[in-house]
Amino acid sequence: MNSITDLGNEILSLLEVHGSLSVAFLTRFLNERGVFCTRQKVERTLRKMTEQRKVEAFYTNGNKRKHYRVR
Repeated sequence: MNSITDLGNEILSLLEVHGSLSVAFLTRFLNERGVFCTRQKVERTLRKMTEQRKVEAFYTNGNKRKHYRVR
C-alpha cells in the first residue's frame, strides 16, 4: 500500500510540473526519475486517483488517448 501512495505522490508532482500527460509519458518520466514501474501499474494508480478525485481524465485531439491532470 505504501508503494502505491508513493507512486501517487510522484505522479501528482509530475502532473503539477508538466500539466496534463498521458500514461505513456507518465511512465517514461517516472522511470527517468528512478521509480521503476510498468504502464499497467501507472494506469491502476491513476484509476484509483481518479476515483478519489485527485486527478481528472480527459481526451484531447480525438486520438482516443486519455490524458490526466491535477484537479
